[in-house]
Formats: sequence, structure tokens, C-alpha cells
Amino acid sequence: MTPRVRRIAIPLIVLGAAIGVFVSVILHRPTPTTPATGAASASAAAKGDAGGAERVAGGGAGDESSAAPDSGTAADGSGPAASPTGTNDGAVAGAAPDQPQIGAAPGPEPLAAGPSAEEVASWKAFPVADGALGDIPPLGSFDPDTDRMQLEFSPVGAGISRIAFSDFWETAAAKRQAQRYARARSTGASGASLPPEALRYVLQNSTPLGDYTVPVLAAHSIEVNGQRVQVFSSAWACVGPGRFASEIRDGEGRPVLRLTREFVLGANSYDITIRQSIDNLGDAPLDVRWIQYGPGDLPVDRARYIDIRRFHAGYLEPPARDPSQSLVLADGQMLDRTAVIKAVERGAPELWPNAASKQGNLSLAWFGTTNRYFALAIHPAWSGSGPIPLQLGSSVESISAVVGPQPGGDKHVFATLFGPAKRVAPGGQASFDLGVYAGPLDPKILDGKEPYKSLRLSGLILYLMSGCCTFCTFAWLADLMLAFLSFLHDYIVFDWGLAIITLVLIVRSMLHPIMKRSQVQMQRVTRAMGQLKPEMEKLQARYKDDPRKLQQEQMRLYREKGVNPVGCLTGFVPTLLQTPIWIALYAMLYFAFELRQQPAFFGVFQLFGGWSFLADLSSPDHFFWEFAEPRKFLLWNLTGVNLLPILMGIVFFVQQKYMTPPPATPLSPEQAQQQKIMKVMMVVLFPVMLYTAPSGLTLYILTSSLIGIVEGRQIRKHIEETANNPPPPKKKKQDRLGRMYEEALKRAQQRAEEKRQPKRKYKER
Repeated sequence: MTPRVRRIAIPLIVLGAAIGVFVSVILHRPTPTTPATGAASASAAAKGDAGGAERVAGGGAGDESSAAPDSGTAADGSGPAASPTGTNDGAVAGAAPDQPQIGAAPGPEPLAAGPSAEEVASWKAFPVADGALGDIPPLGSFDPDTDRMQLEFSPVGAGISRIAFSDFWETAAAKRQAQRYARARSTGASGASLPPEALRYVLQNSTPLGDYTVPVLAAHSIEVNGQRVQVFSSAWACVGPGRFASEIRDGEGRPVLRLTREFVLGANSYDITIRQSIDNLGDAPLDVRWIQYGPGDLPVDRARYIDIRRFHAGYLEPPARDPSQSLVLADGQMLDRTAVIKAVERGAPELWPNAASKQGNLSLAWFGTTNRYFALAIHPAWSGSGPIPLQLGSSVESISAVVGPQPGGDKHVFATLFGPAKRVAPGGQASFDLGVYAGPLDPKILDGKEPYKSLRLSGLILYLMSGCCTFCTFAWLADLMLAFLSFLHDYIVFDWGLAIITLVLIVRSMLHPIMKRSQVQMQRVTRAMGQLKPEMEKLQARYKDDPRKLQQEQMRLYREKGVNPVGCLTGFVPTLLQTPIWIALYAMLYFAFELRQQPAFFGVFQLFGGWSFLADLSSPDHFFWEFAEPRKFLLWNLTGVNLLPILMGIVFFVQQKYMTPPPATPLSPEQAQQQKIMKVMMVVLFPVMLYTAPSGLTLYILTSSLIGIVEGRQIRKHIEETANNPPPPKKKKQDRLGRMYEEALKRAQQRAEEKRQPKRKYKER
């Protein structure tokens, strides 16, 4: 390879490697999946009830619109009921791979009481006779003055088919249209209308799993004396607003259990209470366990730059460490969905209890899943008065994950909740109530309202990047910056765009003394090294055959001239200091709910015919227009044509061409070629990588770069004035770093000298 080819090839290889690392680590995109089920599910199928992810048939789940059968047939409408797995002994070997799955069963086995497992295997679920079949009325409304959400239900498992908000929209334009409609309605004006329903933000929908569709928080089955009875079917009847009931009958058609599920919306809040109970209608005690689907993957954000969805858990320390049992923690119990998928595929679907919780003897307080701005979490049910329960163990004993392929090659993580085994006497009842938070990751709600404040549900909020940036993202720094940015917005400038610019000015001002000192030091060292070059060349020619002597003479020359050969390293100090600030700022601007769909500069650009430029600081700037639907282009999720990243490239070009000082010594052709390629990489690579980044972040970087140009010009002016009017000569001293370098060199020379001297024998000493 010729030198010319090498000069071009090596930087291109570095550029390709950088792009590869950025794509694979920073974007952290999931790999496509095949239609086959996960390894954990396949291996668990051979283990039956005692194993991991049991496959259980769920009649009717694939057609939610079909009416439930009458009370004389099984829930699947096929006449006499079949067992949940297609056999009478509950085995699942040979079950169809498209049957709905659940995760691993809890370890403790329930106590045997009453009917045997063989008898329970013939029990089937039916809709109650006093309920209504067919269309189910929704709960809540889309009026933000009275309700925060509307729930639509499915008869399959008495689950939720859709959770849609009344006050959140997919785009900033839809939000502005909804605000205009609300103002017009309050004043009695006409002509305004709500945005299309397709633009309403939907937290969760029913999700495909094999050939079935799983509603949100749907009931899957109950376990009676160690035998599962399938209820993931249309065996539920609506007996009131948000209230469903099902009846379990034995092999002779006699009612033995009544199951009830009731969904209650909080008053103008994001909380849902699920009251779940099992009533024993028979004449023998029974050990029962409730099994249902829990919080699973939430949809990705429309204007996402990266996809970060996570699972979180809050917990209590054991009484020995927390006697009051009042401090809920969330540290160390967060998993990226990619980590969950990998764990399921290698046969470890358990989300709770996990290795850390078992080792620490922790008690579960809440469990949830998040996307960029929203959360779906379960917590102990609270009546609204009295003590707030902090433990979820009375309703959920363990949680497992199931991964199912989705149309388009993606994957979806389902969580399965296993309740504790409870003994129910004849005529008695067992309750498995849950509280559900379905709302935004808003600190004002999670830190300021009960029961979320006592449960510390704010642990769902995490300003943390994934991949290689995790270790250098200081969450406390992001929290501090968000608090300060909110202070600037709320009390100083009253605009998020101006608050970001003000934050840039403050951060640059704080770093200016360090930046100035490092730049001055670099310039001085560069000039001094240039002045010493002729003498250094003479030393190299004189001592070319004696490297040790050459080093000694070079250090003597540095000492006489007062030059620190490693002084240029101090120029990297500002960069090192700014790196955690930039990453924390990146995480804060990306995850802060406060910035979602917030315009910059008081929305002045939107006054020009609804111009979308900087209408949403959490999404790209959309200078020219905003696409109705995101468009995939290579690795980018394009939502519009953006200007700020292009301006960043222009600013970088100006900064490098006109503001970078010339080298003190001539560069070799190889060095000049490499420097040229690195400049092109800086000008092109960063704007391309940040093209779909939030406009709040690109606004910060652009402003910081412009200020950096002005700052660099002032520093160079100061250096030139100092060079033209030098201060009185002083005795030059080496700084601490130079002295450390010289001492280290002396120690190395001493060790080399000792190795060259032969060891003396004992008689010669």
C-alpha cells in the first residue's frame, strides 16, 4: 500500500468504524425477529406447569368482536368445553406454537385442598347469566375537564383494548389545534374543530401474540389447587360500567367459582383501580392464584431519535434494614427492553423476583414500563384515604416476561403477573386488587401527588442514555440541569428556547476561565516547541546512536527554556469537563416531559400560517414542513426537513477554516491529509448524526458553537497582545505536570541503568 493510499484509507476506515459504533451502540436498535417463538417459550413447553413459559389456549382471543357464547357452551363456542391445553391432564407438549403464552410460574406450590388437580382440569369458564354480551361501553371520556383518558374494553380476558388520552396528542400541531378548539368552546365561538382521532395519543392497544390478540392487563387464567383454568377467552360478561364477571363450572356444570373484574377511573387523574376477586361458590376450600398480563412494551415515540424503552421496579428493603417499611427505592431495578428480550431468549424470563431482589430479600412495591414520555405501572390499590399500602405482594408474587413477534419483524415484550396462592373457604372471597398508573412521566404528578409520592413512583423517570453512554451519564447532573432550566423558564425568561440559550451562556461562562487558560497554554507550548525545533534537530543528529543521552539532553533543553513538553494535554481539560455536561444535557433534553411539544421563542414562528419551525423542542426543527407520517430513510426516522443540523455543519466549517490557528511547525503530507479528512468528518458526520435529534439539543449545540467562535477569537486576540507586549522576564519554572514528567523519566532511566549493571556476588560486596 503506497503512502498516498494509506493516507486516504486509514481515516476512511476510522470514519467507518465510528459510524458503525454509533449505529450499533448509540442507536441501540433491536434486531429483527423471525416468526418463531423464543427459546425460553419453546423449552418451557416441554416442562408443563412446573416449567417456564407454559402455552395455554385462549379460545376466541383472535376475534374480539365476536359475541361470547351462551351459558350452555364452553367459552370458545365449540360445545362441550375442552381443557385449557387440549388435554385433560393439563400437559402442554405438542401445543400449537401460536397459542398465547405466559411467563414462568412462581416457585412455591399451593397447598392441596378440596378437589384434586384431575377434577379441576375439567372446569371451564362461562359468562355469567346476569351480564350483557356484545358491545361494551367505554369508561371515561375525551373531555379533559372531566377525564384524563378513555378506556375501551375487550371481552377477551376482560382486558382493555385501548387506552387513549384526552389531553395528549401525537404532534405539536394537533396539540395547538386542540387548544384552539378548547378556547373556542369556552368562549362560545364556532368554526374550530378537534384534530383527527388518529392523532390522539394512545398509550396502549391490544397487541398480537401469535394468532391471538392480547388486550392490556387481560386476565389469563386462575390456578386452583395447582391446576390452571383458562379465562383468556370471551367467557366474560359486562355487568356494569367497567365491570365484568365470569363463572367457573365443574365437569357436571355446577358453578364453583365466580370471577369479578372492575375498572375504576380516578377523578380527573391518570390512575386506574382494578378490583379483582374470586368467590368460592362450592362446598370445599380451594387454593387459588390469579394470573394475568401486566405492563408490556409501550409504543415508540413518533419523533424518536433513539428508541429507549425500559422496565422498572420499586421495592422495600427488609425490616432489618428498614424497620419502618416506609422507604421505597428503585435503584438497580431497571432493565432495557433489549436486555429483557435477550434474557427471555436464553431461558431466563423472570423479572421479579430476580437475583438481586432474592439476595437482598426485597419486597415489590411497584412495577412498570416506560417509553420516552409515558408510563404504565402497577402499584398497590389505594382507596384515596387512610394509610397508603407500599407492598404489592398481596396481589402480585412474581412477574415473568414473554416475547412475541410482531408484524414488520419487530418484537413485543409481554409481562405476566402471578398472584400469591390464597386459600378460600366455602362462601369466602380472595381479592387481587391492583392500582395502575397510566400517564406521563411528569415530576409534578409523580413527585407531588399521592399515592405516587409515597410509592416514589418518580423512580420511573430516568434521564439516562443507553449503550456506551450509560456509565458517563450522571443522572444527578441531568436532574440539576433540568431544575435550573425549569427555574429559568418559570421565573426568568418564560420560554424554553430562551432558557436553553441562557443555559448555554451560563455554562460557557463557568468554563471560560478553564478554556482560556488551556488555550493560552496550548498556544505557548506550540510556539515554544516551534522555536526549539532547530535545536532539537541538532540534538537528534548528534545523539542518534544514543537514545538515553538524547532524552537527557532534550529534558535539559526543555528545563533551560522552561517548556513543558506535555503542556498541550491541558487543552483537553475543557473537552473532558464538557463531555459529561453534554451527555447529561442530551439525556435531559431527550427525556424531559416538560419540553414535550413546547415551542421556542414564544411560538412566534407558528404565527406565520402555523409554520412548524421550532414548534416542538423535543422533536427535530421541521424548518420546511412536517411529514404527516414518519418516513424511514436508512437508519433515520424522518419527520420533516430540518435546518439547525445544516447550520451546525456551516458553523463547524467556519470555526475550523477561520478560527483554527495554523500549526507552529510545518506538517508532513500525511499529517496534512489526515487533518483535512478529520475536518471533513467534523463538518459532515456530526450534523448527519444529529439530523433527527431534538431541536432543543441542536439549538444548544449551535448556540454553544457560535459562542465558542467569539470566545476563541477573544482568546487569540489576548495571546497576540501578550506576545507583542511580553511581561518582564521571570525565572521560568516548570509546572507540576512538567516536574512529574521529568521525575518519571529519571526513574525510568535509573531502572534501565540498574538492569545494565551486572549483579555483584556476595564476596564482592
